[in-house]
Amino acid sequence: MKPTIRDLKPYVPAKDFERSKRFYTALGFTMSEGWGGTADFELGGWQLRLQDYYVTDWAENSMIVMRVDDVEAWHRLATDVARDPDFGCVRVREIESIGDARVLHVLDPAGVLLIFVQ
Repeated sequence: MKPTIRDLKPYVPAKDFERSKRFYTALGFTMSEGWGGTADFELGGWQLRLQDYYVTDWAENSMIVMRVDDVEAWHRLATDVARDPDFGCVRVREIESIGDARVLHVLDPAGVLLIFVQ
């Protein structure tokens, strides 16, 4: 019997932990307290663990790909969130067509690239 995975939770760096917690909450994730300087976020059964730890090279080379049903809805939401002056460091690109996919790139407050693919 091959080993299986029942859960997968990537660790995500945060340059400003409180700001990043507000950012992921504004995107619709539900936050719960983690342990050891972390906070867990869940949306639609998928999770990530935000870490109160930051290394520029790590953050700026981290990417999270999410398959979504409505990339335009994510673009509207991310654009609205990015308008908040507290999230001035957040960047939202226009939706791109790549092959048969429509792709949205969003940089979180620490520089982590969120990739929404429909």
